Amino acid sequence: MTTPIIVLSCVLILLSLLLTASILLHKAKGGGMSDLFGGGMSTAMGGISMAERNLDRITLIVGGLWVACVIVLLVLYRFFPPVA
Repeated sequence: MTTPIIVLSCVLILLSLLLTASILLHKAKGGGMSDLFGGGMSTAMGGISMAERNLDRITLIVGGLWVACVIVLLVLYRFFPPVA
């Protein structure tokens, strides 16, 4: 394996962990599986807080970086296949 593939693979692992954490930090919006586990008991305050809006932005940015990293890794594996 080449050095860029190794580095991007490590970055992908880190981005995967960050993306998972940012998704799990979101407030339940109600409905679906969240109601099944007690998520429907929370009251809606009528608006989205600034922290929730920032968390949405962070999640979208990390998700975009994750997709870009996957695409770059696919291109690298296409032109520099691993030697067995």
